[in-house]
Order: sequence, then C-alpha cells, then structure tokens
Amino acid sequence: MRSDAATVDEYLDELPDDRRGAIEKVRTVVLENLPPGYEEAMEWGMITYQVPLETHPDTYNGKPLMYAGLASQKNHMALYLTGVYAMEGERIRFEEAFAASGKRLDMGKSCVRFKRLDDLPLEVIASTIAAVSVESFVAHVESVRRSRLR
Repeated sequence: MRSDAATVDEYLDELPDDRRGAIEKVRTVVLENLPPGYEEAMEWGMITYQVPLETHPDTYNGKPLMYAGLASQKNHMALYLTGVYAMEGERIRFEEAFAASGKRLDMGKSCVRFKRLDDLPLEVIASTIAAVSVESFVAHVESVRRSRLR
C-alpha cells in the first residue's frame, strides 16, 4: 500500500490506530539507534532512512541510498533492511540474532514482515540499525558498483 503522504506525520496520520502504534514504536527504535549521517524521509511511499544526496549524490537512480524503510502494507507491516540485504555479514548476524530471540523470522530479501509489534525482537532491530555507519554503507555500495563495472 503505497502512500502519497509528503511527511512522516502525514503518513502516520493515515494509518489505522492498531498499526500506527506498532509503526511508531518501530520508528522510535530506528531513530534512537540510527547512526549519525542518515536522514528520515518519505520516499517510495514509505518512511525511509537514507543517505542524503549531499553525502552521496552518485546513485544509479538519482535518489538517496535507502538504508532502511518502514511501511504499512495491505496484509502486514514491513521493515526494509537494505543494509542486511546488501551486506552478507550483516545478514548472517541478523538472522542468528533473530533466531536466538525465539521469534519467527518472516523475511524476503530485505523485507521483515510483521503483523504485530510482538513479532519483532526490538533489541535485534536496534542493534541491526546501529551496526552500519553511513561511511561503511556507502563504501560497500560503491565497492559492489565498481565490481559490477569491471
């Protein structure tokens, strides 16, 4: 369910009460653990945490690099962890920590789907968000990009 909201507050106001509470709690965890240099914005119809274009303007689509995203979809809520998707070591660490929490992981490539807040181990989400600095994320993206150009 893509939103046309221009601001995070507008996005949150559109949500049903039960989902708003869960999204707001996950958002708080993300914001409290987001490394310096990332910014919160509305992109792709969801709340995103991204590398500002002022920091890294050379992207394949002219949009900021998305580090994480948060959305309410039709049948679930989703936390998009592109750092986990892009970086093998982060994916392994995330999956192991999630399993150790005793919660069931419902994940696509970067999308962690959840129906209720209780489905997420928030301490794992916090440590995952905190794990990758802007500099490390950009360096990794650029190294992958350079390797594909060879």
